[in-house]
Amino acid sequence: MNEKIMVIEDEKKISDAILYALKREGYITEAVYQGDEALLRLKAFNPDAIILDVMLPGMDGYDILKKLPDKGNKGVIMLTAKEDIVNKILGLELGADDYMTKPFDMRELLARLKSLLRRMQTAGEKKDTSNIQVGDVKLHTGNRTAYAGEHLLDLTPKEYDLLALLLASPDRVYSREQLLDLVWGMEYFGGTRTVDIHVQRLRKKLGNEHSDVIQTVHGIGYKSIGG
Repeated sequence: MNEKIMVIEDEKKISDAILYALKREGYITEAVYQGDEALLRLKAFNPDAIILDVMLPGMDGYDILKKLPDKGNKGVIMLTAKEDIVNKILGLELGADDYMTKPFDMRELLARLKSLLRRMQTAGEKKDTSNIQVGDVKLHTGNRTAYAGEHLLDLTPKEYDLLALLLASPDRVYSREQLLDLVWGMEYFGGTRTVDIHVQRLRKKLGNEHSDVIQTVHGIGYKSIGG
C-alpha cells in the first residue's frame, strides 16, 4: 500500500490521531493545518486522497474544493462539526466523495477511505483509449476528459463516472439506487439524493445547449439520449 493521503485539519489532536491511524495502515501521509497553505502543499505532495476539514483558518474546506488542482484524480472525504444537510450537500456539490461528521469513529473513517481508494483503483483499471460520444458530448476514457462541443468540462471524479456510465449505454434507464451502487459503490454511506445532486451539477456544467443529454425518467431515475 503506497497511496498518499493528505490530512487538512487545524485541530492538531485530531490530525495527529488520523495520521497515526493512516501510518499504521501503511499510507504515506502529510498534514496541513492552515487552509491557505493547502493548495501549495497539494501541488507538491500530489495525494491520491484528501481528508479535508471544513472549518479551517485562512481558507475553508469548501474554497479548497473549488480550487483543488487535478481534482479528477483525487478522492476527498470531508470532515465537519456541522450536522445539517445543507453543509453536506454543499460539500458533495463541490466534488467531495464522502462526508463525515465529528466526532467520528476512526475505524469508520479508515473503512470509508479504503472503499474510496478501491473505487478509484477500479475506475483506473477500466480506463482504455476508447471514446464515448453522444451528440456533441464526448468523453476520452483514456485520460478521463470530457467535452461539450469544443469546451473542456471541469468534472469531479464522480461527475465523470456518472456521465460516462449514462453515455456508454444510451437510452438505458438506471434507477437512482442502481446509479448509487454502480458509481459510488455498495459501501457508500450516502443516499439517493447524492445522485440528484450530481446530475444537477453535470447539467449545469454541460450548459443549456448540451444539458438534455441526461434525461430524467420520472419516478425511476435517469438515462442518456440515444447516440
